[in-house]
Amino acid sequence: MTVRVNFLPDDVTVEATVGEPLLDVADRAGVVIPTGCMMGSCHACEVEIDGDNTVCACITAVPPGQKQLTIDLYFDPAW
Repeated sequence: MTVRVNFLPDDVTVEATVGEPLLDVADRAGVVIPTGCMMGSCHACEVEIDGDNTVCACITAVPPGQKQLTIDLYFDPAW
């Protein structure tokens, strides 16, 4: 199953498969998500999904059950 993934604030959209790591999807889209520990501990890769769910992109994959996903890279102005 494919999912349409839209990266904000640049409004870049790509198709991804369920279970594909978010960092791989972002890389294919030409979008840079900063990383640190690659284990979800440092939160350098923290992004907001669909306006309400904050995740660490380094340990998160495209979830099942959705046709579209919006990933906001700059949701936290303090970071």
